[in-house]
Amino acid sequence: MAITVSLVFLFGLVLFFLLRSKTLGAGSAFIAVMFGFFLATTGASGPINELTTAVINAIPNL
Repeated sequence: MAITVSLVFLFGLVLFFLLRSKTLGAGSAFIAVMFGFFLATTGASGPINELTTAVINAIPNL
C-alpha cells in the first residue's frame, strides 16, 4: 500500500506540472493513465466514484 500511495503522489505531481505547463503529448497521456491506474487501487477510489455519480445525477437538475 505504501508503494501505491507513493506512486499516486509521484504521478499526480508530474501530471499537475504537465497540465500547468500545458504540455500535451504521449508522455502526458501515459502519466495521466498511470495516475488513474494507481489512484484506483487506493482508498480514494470509493469517494471519487461517489462524487462522480453525484455530479452526474445533479446535471439534469440544473
